[in-house]
Amino acid sequence: MLLIFGCLQTDIAKGQGTAADYQRADDLGRRVQDKVFRSEVKANWLKDGRFWYRVKTGPSESRFILVDTENGNREEAFDHKQLADSLSNATGKQVNADQLPIRTLRFSKDGKLIKFSSAGKTWEYDSKTHDIREAKTTVPANETTITVLPFPRVGTRQGAETHVTFINRTENKIKLYWINDVQNPTFYADIGPGKRHEQRTFGGHSWLVVSENKKPLGVFEATDAKGVAVIDGTWRPGRTGRRPRGEGNRQTRNGVSPDERWQATITERNVILRDRKSGKEFQLTSDGREEDAYLGRIYWSPDSKKFVVYQQRQGQNREIHVVESSPKNQLQPKLHSYTYEKPGDRIAQSRPRLFDVEKKEQIAVSDELFSNPWRISESHWSADSSQFSFLYNQRGHQVLRVVAIDAATGKANAIVDEVADTFICYSSKTFYRRLDETNEIVWMSERDGWNHLYLYDSKTGQVKNQITKGEWVVRGVDRVDVENRQIWFRAGGIHPDQDPYHVHFCRVNFDGTELVVLTNGDGTHGIEFSPDGKYFIDRYSRVDLIESVVRERV
Repeated sequence: MLLIFGCLQTDIAKGQGTAADYQRADDLGRRVQDKVFRSEVKANWLKDGRFWYRVKTGPSESRFILVDTENGNREEAFDHKQLADSLSNATGKQVNADQLPIRTLRFSKDGKLIKFSSAGKTWEYDSKTHDIREAKTTVPANETTITVLPFPRVGTRQGAETHVTFINRTENKIKLYWINDVQNPTFYADIGPGKRHEQRTFGGHSWLVVSENKKPLGVFEATDAKGVAVIDGTWRPGRTGRRPRGEGNRQTRNGVSPDERWQATITERNVILRDRKSGKEFQLTSDGREEDAYLGRIYWSPDSKKFVVYQQRQGQNREIHVVESSPKNQLQPKLHSYTYEKPGDRIAQSRPRLFDVEKKEQIAVSDELFSNPWRISESHWSADSSQFSFLYNQRGHQVLRVVAIDAATGKANAIVDEVADTFICYSSKTFYRRLDETNEIVWMSERDGWNHLYLYDSKTGQVKNQITKGEWVVRGVDRVDVENRQIWFRAGGIHPDQDPYHVHFCRVNFDGTELVVLTNGDGTHGIEFSPDGKYFIDRYSRVDLIESVVRERV
């Protein structure tokens, strides 16, 4: 036994690596720095659809390139030697054409005049006559250097670790979200007016900036190089499609009804309804208690006649204990205790409770279709107030169900009923989008053995059609264009002659027709749309292929 244990210890030690191994890994970034050039295209879009970018041609050399997206022409944005000579004469300092001290450019409408900042001044250069003069207006400092997106979408890759500095040039506080889920992005930071925030992230990750009232102020994608994102109120969304009426309704502020006549609150774990006009209060429940309390989120129907509150039964709240042997602030070991649920433990479970405002009473709802929830989410009233629905994820993750409750009777029906003998991958293969204007649902499922999208009738629960099909998988949905009834998504394995793990971008109609694969190169793709949505820049690479960049028409 001692010999075996000794051998195991030796193997473990070998697996840990040496100090030299760690030093070599730490030095990797420095050793490969400035070894590959002309590998990145960071588009700076112009109003006429063209874009320019700065391409690195050597360790400290670069050129400015202008691309006409309409005809595909790519050329130098100006005569670099002529501009260098003109700038040298104007400043009295020698300027190298391959090392122009310029970070950002502004073009006149006719493309003749170029405005830039250099040597602490703003200059205006005539590309035809090569005349240069000091401009009266300035080019804003710290221009955005990372990719600007026309609409929110999940990042298409995880590149190198990097940092983005978000600068708030508005007069109000803004909020920063990581788009790991388009419908439910993760909050990261508040940024005050005039302030900046440095965010650690990865190349390819997408970030959303909104105002305090949730108005989008910008969508950005980090590049592998450190960059800056300026929020100044000028960002405008691209072709995202019209937002469906009634989509994504959430709990109302302070429990006040949409018509502002009523207010529902939770007092001593029970539901109280107050007539804001007369001030009279009505206690609607009496069964709320510490171990089974009504929660404070109130979901009002659009017509203000019904509302839903969740009642949550507490879990077992098992505690586990960890001993910190050598705490920094004391000599003795320190005990830490945490609430940690284990398999088989009773977990906290919420159930919806429906209330009738006119009758001042609760409408009974059978929980047969959602009796053992791991999570209930996506609470939603239909636009006509006829039904309240939610997404039910059963404990054990073998049932994922959209349950609709009739507002008049309290009867529960399964609109979508996803059942698996093994496991439903709810964390990465769930997409649920309600389209209230057409009474439809876009749903993701692996029911045919491949991860695909389906279109449901939200009133009857019938599948209208399978949107995507084939021996390939949908990797994620980027955009649902309601107006044009199209879905933009990422796919894997859609090119049978390529590695099935390569990510490609596609578009398809709601009815499953006109599937268009937007990317074809043999590799994993990331795309950037032009502000008008007519073109996109396609970047793709493989483990054995450096990044290639292609301009494509949508």
